[in-house]
Amino acid sequence: MEKFIPVVVLKELEDTIPTLTALKNNGINCAEITFRTACAKDAIALAVKEFPDMSVGAGTVINAEQCEQALAAGAQFIVSPGLSVAVAKICNERGIPYYPGCVTPTEIMQALELGITTVKFFPANIYGGLKALKALSAPFPQVTFIPTGGVDRSNIDEFLAFDKVAAIGGSFFVKEALEKAKNA
Repeated sequence: MEKFIPVVVLKELEDTIPTLTALKNNGINCAEITFRTACAKDAIALAVKEFPDMSVGAGTVINAEQCEQALAAGAQFIVSPGLSVAVAKICNERGIPYYPGCVTPTEIMQALELGITTVKFFPANIYGGLKALKALSAPFPQVTFIPTGGVDRSNIDEFLAFDKVAAIGGSFFVKEALEKAKNA
């Protein structure tokens, strides 16, 4: 798994190649393309085709139908803001990593029952940030987290220093990469 998972919101299909090129040029070989826009499925398919060496996944997947569309487009991992049993089952059947949003002990226990040991912690800033991750790690030592939401350059090093953080997710990676590309 990559250490940085940019949350990529593409409003127009033609933004796919410049956005992923900017990420690659910034040393990031991963993209979580969100299912928040009409072109998400096509953007994932284009990204998988044009960037075969990148790990391209689908984010904001909230139901089985979106999961099926993302996988049909070639998504290599699935991320949800919460835990969907239907999405978990589809991903498990197909051997695709699934990172559901889990912030409570109950949600983490549900994820563990589904065989999931790496979860998205979203929104990290609202649910207690690093202090919460450390507290949750005590009863769940087998779980690693992908904090997203409220993680940025001001606190990224603190999160990365914690051994239960598998990766950092965030849209700020995209903003930085595009800004750097614009100024190059």
